[in-house]
Amino acid sequence: MTVNQGKIIMAEFLGIDTSNYTTSVAVYDNDNNKIYQSKKLLPVKSGSAGLRQSDAVFHHTRQLPEMMEELFSVHPVENLKGVSVSVRPRNTEGSYMPCFLCGEGLGRSISAMNKIPLYRTSHQTGHILSALYSADRLSLIKENFIAFHVSGGTTDCLLCKPSETDIIDIIQVGTSLDLKAGQLVDRGGLMLGLKFPCGIELEKLAYNADSHYKIKPVLKDSDCCLSGFENKCRKMLADGERSENIAGYCLDTIAETIISMTSEAVRIYGDIPIVFAGGVMSDRIIRQKIISRFGKADFAEPEFSCDNASGVAIYGYLKNYGELKK
Repeated sequence: MTVNQGKIIMAEFLGIDTSNYTTSVAVYDNDNNKIYQSKKLLPVKSGSAGLRQSDAVFHHTRQLPEMMEELFSVHPVENLKGVSVSVRPRNTEGSYMPCFLCGEGLGRSISAMNKIPLYRTSHQTGHILSALYSADRLSLIKENFIAFHVSGGTTDCLLCKPSETDIIDIIQVGTSLDLKAGQLVDRGGLMLGLKFPCGIELEKLAYNADSHYKIKPVLKDSDCCLSGFENKCRKMLADGERSENIAGYCLDTIAETIISMTSEAVRIYGDIPIVFAGGVMSDRIIRQKIISRFGKADFAEPEFSCDNASGVAIYGYLKNYGELKK
């Protein structure tokens, strides 16, 4: 630990995240509480809705050196005290994807070469810590709160509690039983001829919708189902509905579903803080609808909503010091 008369002095922590969508590296500089990051989407062939794991591993192997060079050219490291990596999608038994081996291997090498600690965490933990940082709510790690992780692979409602070993203990209390929200966005977008990932272009289309449909979310206890709405989008397209209205229906569906899941979580756990993380939560239409119902909810800024290594870097800092710099 680096201290000066009981105070934490300047230290930097490197975070690496190699998800199925993005190569991302970041440095958390505790001296000014700033994040410096570089990230790049994995290339996906036109018309495809994702990558095979073997292809993801190949692209991460190619892109990681580029991202590291870019990051350190902008922010040369002066006092690197630790490196942290996401090694699995979630902190649950059996959670595994080969693409995370790319980041873990680089992190281990940097740790060994510099004789600094290596911290392992989950991609989901990184998303939540990144959202807390962006919303200036990192103090929530000391109390219970609800987090939504909504992306291409998750539509999860999570109860988060303080943890001495993992910073936050994450308990899944609701999820999608079939299609994930990000999958609905991308499948709907591909139907309309958009390029994967489809979120930004689908949002642009939806802003020009001139007709909106009543949405009745499908919930089973705290879980949701979304596959029926994909079928509805396909039928709307076959019936000649405007692309803009289909896009609006797709995003309205996700917003109303998340609102219903949030209401159920509040009913069960009470009026505790709510944080929204994950790439789908960067959509302004979805965000505004949720804010209109839950004014106290916290959201990450778009650059911290989509896959990024910021929260992973912060995880290493918190594991090292256990608190924010005073």
